[in-house]
Amino acid sequence: MSKLPPLPLPDNVSLDTREVWAALTEAHRHLAELKGLCESLPNQGILLDTLSIQEAKDSSEIENIITTHDELFAVQEDSATPAAKEVRHYVSALRTGYEAVRGSGLIRLDTLLAVQAELEQNRAGLRKSPGTVLKNEATGAVIYEPPQDAAEVESLMGNLIDFIHADDGLDPLLRMAITHHQFESIHPFYDGNGRTGRILNLLMLQRDGLLDLPVLYLSRYITTTKSDYYRLLQTVRDENRWADWCLYLLRGVAVTSRSAIALVKAFRDLMLKTKHDLRERVPKLYSQDLLNNLFRYPYTKIEFVEKELGVSRVTASKYLEQLTKAGFLRKQRMGKTNFYINEPLFAQLSNVALDQP
Repeated sequence: MSKLPPLPLPDNVSLDTREVWAALTEAHRHLAELKGLCESLPNQGILLDTLSIQEAKDSSEIENIITTHDELFAVQEDSATPAAKEVRHYVSALRTGYEAVRGSGLIRLDTLLAVQAELEQNRAGLRKSPGTVLKNEATGAVIYEPPQDAAEVESLMGNLIDFIHADDGLDPLLRMAITHHQFESIHPFYDGNGRTGRILNLLMLQRDGLLDLPVLYLSRYITTTKSDYYRLLQTVRDENRWADWCLYLLRGVAVTSRSAIALVKAFRDLMLKTKHDLRERVPKLYSQDLLNNLFRYPYTKIEFVEKELGVSRVTASKYLEQLTKAGFLRKQRMGKTNFYINEPLFAQLSNVALDQP
């Protein structure tokens, strides 16, 4: 097989087409609207805590790690399914990357190593042993052999990090698309390459100032167009058709931005309505901290309220029971734990619509 070339793309590869520029314009427009909408929210941290679970669920589903919203939101460390634990690791890995980039403004190799270690719960690091190949799931045929030599993998990753930070005038969305393909082609880890690569997409949007929060559901788009995703990855390797690949991801950014805009608006409106209803119907219970708790945890419980509001267990239980009686929550017992479900919020998160390109 031919050797994987380093970045940037060679001069004979042109992305300067009418289709690419039109897709770039649309993707940037919707991303800017999403960023502005998120910035208008009084507490963006709640949005990150709640919506990152959806991205984690969708990204893990691409790897055939299937779980339900019930399992995710009500997960208990001692009773979680293996799939739910995997998705929770993704949430933690996304947070690890987000905090690293927010602190330094950079995406270092150490950042990606930390993300992958959190995903896989090990510190195996970059591949050092040969033998990794990518196969067709249906036939078992080898479709791609990534670089095998440890020194080459390390060199290509160093080159990738340099490309991410290059000051060469390339549009940041095109840089993200090219970086994603190159990362998946290097396939630098023994496991977790796909999920790490999709987190890297979000970190690049964050680093380049296109989004302050990783709330773009790009994994939902890839899940629903999975065959195109893998086909176009390979088409670049076989035929050098970079424009087709970039168009695919740019359209994904536009589609998922529109979906995220609708979801964030619905989230904001529901939070405002709940705030109004709490003040009107249970004014003695209302506090901003309590409202935040109900939207940070679609499945909340006594311990969460006790910790976040700084109240006793008895008081936390009393609050939740009164909210249940007033119709704001539904009580459901799972194992030994009572959960209190914000059903309107749970319904929003469970039924995220994805527009067509």
